[in-house]
Amino acid sequence: MSPTFGKCYDPTGTLHGIPTFPWKYAPDGYATRRQLRDRGLRPGGQPVAAQVMRRSRRRKAGVSVAYLYRIDLAKPVRLMTPGRTAALAKAMRARRTCPKCRMDAGYCIPTSLGMCPACAYPEEQRAA
Repeated sequence: MSPTFGKCYDPTGTLHGIPTFPWKYAPDGYATRRQLRDRGLRPGGQPVAAQVMRRSRRRKAGVSVAYLYRIDLAKPVRLMTPGRTAALAKAMRARRTCPKCRMDAGYCIPTSLGMCPACAYPEEQRAA
């Protein structure tokens, strides 16, 4: 067994506080939020039941952690109501509308520019 595997294997939760497993070694009956969503489920207010860990050079702590939830306690995803659908459409329309020229760009305007590229770089648009 590798040293990394041993540091991530704590099925009783004595070292990390909750049961911890190495990446891809979680027992059946647990799933991440994304895996629950793929099954049409959500955590539904239940606490984190376990976690999976792996070494990561990108993270400051040196490990990546994914929290696991029990599948049997998960609840079905709530359906979108007409009001929520309308609010989401309005928000997405606001993200596509340039605040300077008030035109719908057809895509989400980059937040780094704060306006459509045609308004952000007018001299380049004239040259083309």
